[in-house]
Amino acid sequence: MFEAANIRDWIGLPVVDENDERIGVLESIYYDTATSDPAFASVTTGLVGFQKLLFVPLTGALVAPKHLIVAYAKKLVKDAPSIPTDGELDAAVEPGLYEHYGLAYQTGSGGERRLGRR
Repeated sequence: MFEAANIRDWIGLPVVDENDERIGVLESIYYDTATSDPAFASVTTGLVGFQKLLFVPLTGALVAPKHLIVAYAKKLVKDAPSIPTDGELDAAVEPGLYEHYGLAYQTGSGGERRLGRR
């Protein structure tokens, strides 16, 4: 296993926690708008017709040949703020997302949002 340098290459593959418990499937990457570094992953979870997107920080994430391993427990991720699979992450949700994981949140100097999807 190694650090997730080209994390976008793992889109569509399973996401698991450190105990190898499956969380869902990597849907997209959200980047820190200040640094352009990958910051959060959105993960599709749930049964067809009842799916949603969960968000998990990519800090400490590792990649294996067939999945992405995140440094957060499945239960913590499942309790994170979520959006519908056809929704967009609203800027007003970002502070709560960071707080959920115990991370510091700060907008850009002009008040711009912290996360952007590419």
